[in-house]
Amino acid sequence: MKNWKKILLLAIPSIASFASMTVTGMINLIMVGNLGAMAIAIVGVTNVIMYNAWAMFSGIGHTVNYLVAQNYGSNDMKKGLERTFIALGFGLLAGIFTILVGFFGAEGILRLMGSPDRMVVEGITYLQIRFYAMLFSILTFTLYSFFRGIGDTRTPMYASLIGNGIMIFFTYSLTYGNFGFPELGLKGAGIALFLGELAAFILIVYAFIMRLKETFGIRIKAVIGSMLDYAESKLIFIESFKLGTLEFSQSLAMLVFTAFVTRLGTNALASNEIALSVMSLGFMPAFAFGSTATILVGQELGKNKPDIAKKLGIETAVIGTLFLLVLGTVEFFFAEPIAKIYTNEPEVFLLTASLIMISAFLQLFDGFLNFFSGALRGIGDTTFLLRASLILAWGVFVPLSYLMVFVMDFGSYGAWIALYIYLTIFGITIMTRFFLKDFTKVSLKKAIKKPA
Repeated sequence: MKNWKKILLLAIPSIASFASMTVTGMINLIMVGNLGAMAIAIVGVTNVIMYNAWAMFSGIGHTVNYLVAQNYGSNDMKKGLERTFIALGFGLLAGIFTILVGFFGAEGILRLMGSPDRMVVEGITYLQIRFYAMLFSILTFTLYSFFRGIGDTRTPMYASLIGNGIMIFFTYSLTYGNFGFPELGLKGAGIALFLGELAAFILIVYAFIMRLKETFGIRIKAVIGSMLDYAESKLIFIESFKLGTLEFSQSLAMLVFTAFVTRLGTNALASNEIALSVMSLGFMPAFAFGSTATILVGQELGKNKPDIAKKLGIETAVIGTLFLLVLGTVEFFFAEPIAKIYTNEPEVFLLTASLIMISAFLQLFDGFLNFFSGALRGIGDTTFLLRASLILAWGVFVPLSYLMVFVMDFGSYGAWIALYIYLTIFGITIMTRFFLKDFTKVSLKKAIKKPA
């Protein structure tokens, strides 16, 4: 029970943080939904595009998360802070890149997704604003990962809750012109998201600077020079590339999946996006327990306690599974009422309800994927995770989705069956790797220094 309490104290704030992002996304989609199915479709397609943009650079944060956890466990936080500053440098470059892509490539990206002309015209500005906000998303996630690495999941939770609260307020205000604000429609929803991301970034930067001074007694100038350390920079770059490519391979496969569904029509796409929004109630807690596994496994490995590290990884997965089981039961039996929250169009909410019921319990396998991936990240087993992701996303998920949707003509149902076949195989693969891995032979991740 002692370990369960320890796990929950770390996981609950992360669940609140990730869930707040999910609920915020749901509320925003519900608000925007009053603008019609076209607005829902634009937001849905944009969400997938932006998840791909975020995933491409998410490896920076994931790398900080597990390396800092190991450094914290081994009582070498000077190294952990140096690595965090190097990662922030990479994050800044990545954010600038996303701004340029948004400014010059928004229209082309929407057309590449197969969006009809009307969707492209109405969606360009919204997509551009979302790309601009990505700069803050990347840097904020990197700092969240630092705090989680040292076992502080509450600070990211507070920043996330406040940022998402600001986002909801301005979505309501700017989309429909409430509280004396101008009525900007979909553009207003984009600006609201930008303001929320900016607020969260400012809060987490302030907390980070205070933590440097108060807890570690280190000033920024003392570690800023570490950004020129070639060996450490190379380590951060390689690990970030592997974990970013892992996430990107999955998200890009989801982008192709969405492109397939887009070709089934606006109602099918709207149903797909609403169902994904609802199912993200399960995805985000799975991410939270996965992050908790990374923290605990990484810290115990840093303390040179591999047996305890593996035990905590298993117990984290057990608690996460119980959580998803309860959530899936609620989603299964209340699928249609949940779908009606988003839209009153019968063709949309009936299809959405069916998709929710298909995935309600199958999301347990997505949980296995996240729980045990998190544990494997904690020991730095990133190469295996990357290989498994690439093989299964592009060797199983994408071909199977095409087969189900276009060859066998199963429509949206076929697409979701393919999605969960993929997640089931992926989850079992990662879980098997975890149990077969000998943790006693794992060492802390170190940069390879060139001989003087």
